[in-house]
Amino acid sequence: MSIHAKTEGKTPLLASMAAMESDGSGSCPMREVLDIIGDSWSLLTIINLQAGPRRFNVLRRMIEGISQRMLTVTLRSLEREGLVLRTVKPTSPPEVSYALTPMGHSIAVPIGALGEWAVKNRDSLRDARKVFDAAPIG
Repeated sequence: MSIHAKTEGKTPLLASMAAMESDGSGSCPMREVLDIIGDSWSLLTIINLQAGPRRFNVLRRMIEGISQRMLTVTLRSLEREGLVLRTVKPTSPPEVSYALTPMGHSIAVPIGALGEWAVKNRDSLRDARKVFDAAPIG
């Protein structure tokens, strides 16, 4: 990821952060993390698992609009990355629950910071969208 920008005041120059440095294969830590949690379903899954383990159908009801297939894909991806732990209890039928791992819980701080930014800037984003959409094309 290559980002070049100037900044003023306390805002960090993102391009100079270690998170943006390429590892030689064209990837950087930030891109890898965004590939994992950069979609809304992954973020919503993490947010809804933060309070504790959830069974699949409970989690599906908590995440409005997610399909059974998309939740399955999302949970498997987050499990593969070490953010979610899948536990199967040997009952009949088997009881499966999902929980955040310690690494999954640790991502709450940066997600929380993004959420605070969203609350602070949502109205401005909406206003900018209205102005853009009302402007003539060209």
